[in-house]
Amino acid sequence: MSRLARNLDSRHDRYDVIVVGSGYGGGVAASRLARAGKRVAVLERGREFLTGEFPDRFPDLRNELQVRGRRVAMGRETALYDVRLGEDMHVLVGCGLGGGSLVNAGVALEPDHRVFADEVWPGEIRQDGLLAEGYRRARRWLSPASDPRATEHTKHKALTEAGRAFGAEPVAAPVAVNFNETVNAAGIAQPACTRCGDCCGGCNVGAKNTVALTYLPDAVRHGAHLFTEALAHSLSRRPDGRWQVDVTRLDEARGKEREVAMSAELLVLAAGTLGSTEILLRSRAGGLALSPRLGERFSANGDIIAFGYGAKPLVNAIGVGHPPRVELEACVGACVSGQIEIRDAADLSRELTVQEGVLPSALAPVLPVMFMPNGRLLGALQSLVSGVYKGPFGRLQTFFAVSHDKSGGRLVLDGERVALSWPGAAGEPVYQRLDAVLSSLVSGVGGSYVKNPLSGTLMGRQPATAHPLGGCVMGGDRDEAVVNHKGQVFDGRPDAGSSEFHPGLYVMDGSVIPRSLGVNPLLTITAIAERAMLHMAQDLGLSFDGRPVPVAEPATPAEPGALAPV
Repeated sequence: MSRLARNLDSRHDRYDVIVVGSGYGGGVAASRLARAGKRVAVLERGREFLTGEFPDRFPDLRNELQVRGRRVAMGRETALYDVRLGEDMHVLVGCGLGGGSLVNAGVALEPDHRVFADEVWPGEIRQDGLLAEGYRRARRWLSPASDPRATEHTKHKALTEAGRAFGAEPVAAPVAVNFNETVNAAGIAQPACTRCGDCCGGCNVGAKNTVALTYLPDAVRHGAHLFTEALAHSLSRRPDGRWQVDVTRLDEARGKEREVAMSAELLVLAAGTLGSTEILLRSRAGGLALSPRLGERFSANGDIIAFGYGAKPLVNAIGVGHPPRVELEACVGACVSGQIEIRDAADLSRELTVQEGVLPSALAPVLPVMFMPNGRLLGALQSLVSGVYKGPFGRLQTFFAVSHDKSGGRLVLDGERVALSWPGAAGEPVYQRLDAVLSSLVSGVGGSYVKNPLSGTLMGRQPATAHPLGGCVMGGDRDEAVVNHKGQVFDGRPDAGSSEFHPGLYVMDGSVIPRSLGVNPLLTITAIAERAMLHMAQDLGLSFDGRPVPVAEPATPAEPGALAPV
């Protein structure tokens, strides 16, 4: 198998560019800078998963789960599903080469224009016209599309019936999934989606346009070195002006130095809202002068995952895997096929989007146990006997909803790890609005609303988000933000001007977004990174384009590194 990543043993001590993180922002930066002829290294704390290697059984999924909190620490640090249990809110993120794109639903939406009209954004975002170009480039590489068969899926039909009772009609949701065979912009030959529903468990088909199948293969093809199981701990500016990254090896290789250092003229932090903020917080504790706003304006993007139990119509919202573990009368569909959009022309904060979702097939055996604490023992036991695909769980609805919150969280260091502080998060008005809408939708098809089936466990009753934003937000100067509109990190030294920045230090991920978006953020994170790269090219005199490069023999999702230079 031809992989993208290599072992840290083959690293160089010096690169032109180091990119920390391999999600949407990191993928964009690595691809564009490699195309510009730079020697690029990408550091990813997780492991590489080739298509076909994602967990499809519960024991495998359990082994790919890491849970960290003040009172719990379980699972290996490189496990795919990263759950952070907080006192005020829980956060779920992906860990692997490709970041959150490996385990998200792939919904690619552009926010309402009023989001960017908010004065919390630096004016250049609205004024220079490059954000629109960023979105155009993001769409070219992620290729979002709506399932032409969306309305045939039973989960979509159930949402339609529920929406009519509420006075709303579902629309097709654009997702970063191919519904026809194609060769993508990176030269990877991708098969068509089988509609197995396992998008959030990891696509074993190869039809989902993750960063690991788009931007990262392009970066490798243009000479970038990708390293996995490489945890960036902190960074510092060396006397020669280069940036040094202190790296902890997580590959458990015996007889090898666990702590290593790498340096580059240019450093791009793209480790996600939690990762990039954590690295900068540690670096500030080590002496790097940064904005006092570091860690502020954390947003959960008005996020909620909830369920409807006991619906009258068949839903089929549990994945069947690939190859399918069970034959159903109707296919499940991609994780999200349709959504209900509730608009408010007078008040943006009251807008919300509700999507029908699918739980991964690897979770199927444990679903009855998950719902037992909520008084649904009889139905759960019935499903243990008949199987979740034929019992009451065949009528289980899963909802992903996004809206707007007040970005009132703050990320702080708790020892060596980042922690979220947001007293009163559970009382945010958005959750009451979402509860009311979801309750109406569920009752419209005769079901019962279940906000959190795990509320009687370690999860407690805190809200949870899979779309963390903020912490290194952009703005006009260091007194109000951590980075400028280009992602350049403000210099916090007292003798530096308030708009001066550290040369060669950038942040490009969801942490720079200063407010909730009201839609799934992947397309916006990618677009903002593409925009930042256009500015970097102008500032540093770099030359690259974002056009696909034709290939005579495309690579496959099972061997994405096949096009890498020898």
